[in-house]
Amino acid sequence: MTVNPEAHRVRPEQGFDLSLLSTSDTQGLEMSKAEAREHLKGLNREAAELQERLYAESEQSLLLVLQAMDTGGKDSTLRSVLTGINPQGVWVRNFKKPSANELARDYLWRIHRDTPPRGRIGVYNRSHYEDVLIVKVHGWVPPEVIARRYREIREYERMLSDNGTRIIKVMLNISKEYQLERLRRRLRRPDKHWKFNPSDLKERAHWDAYMEAYQRALQECSTEQCPWYVVPAETRWYRNLVVAQLLVNALKAMNPTFPPPEFDPNDYPPESLV
Repeated sequence: MTVNPEAHRVRPEQGFDLSLLSTSDTQGLEMSKAEAREHLKGLNREAAELQERLYAESEQSLLLVLQAMDTGGKDSTLRSVLTGINPQGVWVRNFKKPSANELARDYLWRIHRDTPPRGRIGVYNRSHYEDVLIVKVHGWVPPEVIARRYREIREYERMLSDNGTRIIKVMLNISKEYQLERLRRRLRRPDKHWKFNPSDLKERAHWDAYMEAYQRALQECSTEQCPWYVVPAETRWYRNLVVAQLLVNALKAMNPTFPPPEFDPNDYPPESLV
């Protein structure tokens, strides 16, 4: 029982339409929660082993870009798929409202300075795509600037890829109805009140505009080198398996190897150590 992440890859040349995609699809797979947990543990172990090789090699890096509407499950996804990976080898960045210092520079400046160093798995929890999503929805820059940014983002990502950073981009796809229930849940549970933000309701009123912005961004910026994946996120065990499998597949393709020692191990028999 394995998931096929490629089924969720955005292929603009095939007439991609976000509105037609299911938010709860499981590719016909049926698993109990216990079975899904065991399968995820196996992927976690595999990812941890590959990450150790990546860290030791220190020649390549992997960047996971994670986008979603509010309540889409970005944090819980990361907790699930990064379990067991050495924290030293993970580089997580959360891009919120730009500071005055960041606004004084080009919109990619704050993104580029937080690119994962070689040997690390980097995660962008929200990303440079906010500058063609929320910025577009609210009209904070002219349409011609947004149109230019798609090209700039493609070129930026190609540059990273050409220099050894493999990029996986995931949109966690939920419905407007699912979001409403998650917001209600946050209000029903005192331990979730800290996650509720009244401004989320204001953004929710722009749902259709956000979907149009996502449609355009995914279509413009899903490339052969740096593809987008739209992952159904309402069935959480399936969401976790798809993202974890994407991570493992990417690390396998990178094929990191342990570097050779800078000494001759034969000069140091283990039994001779005191």
